[in-house]
Amino acid sequence: MASTNRPLSPHLQVYRLPLTGLISITHRATGVFLTLGTLLLVCWLMSAAAGAESFASVQSFMSSGFGMLILIGWTFALFFHLCHGVRHLLWDAGSSFEKETMDQYAMIEVGIASVLTFFLWALA
Repeated sequence: MASTNRPLSPHLQVYRLPLTGLISITHRATGVFLTLGTLLLVCWLMSAAAGAESFASVQSFMSSGFGMLILIGWTFALFFHLCHGVRHLLWDAGSSFEKETMDQYAMIEVGIASVLTFFLWALA
């Protein structure tokens, strides 16, 4: 086999994903997290139907530090997914395809999702 002087494909350590790529991956990950969180919600509702003892054990997990972390993460995922969906609606309308605008909207998505999560939990 003859060696060639062609460049190699960039590795993940060399290639830096653009912000919009990271946001797209995050959008997919939050979709998976929302699905898992919905299963947790179903378990919580089933425990309520199963009786006081079952509900108390699930409720003690949900009110623990780890359970609260899951709930806050689920809330952020919900708001992030919502904000990204609005961004996709803008794209479907045929606007906001400039690189600078896409990067700005990506940061705005994360910011709005964070602020909404903070205020929801501050109210709770």
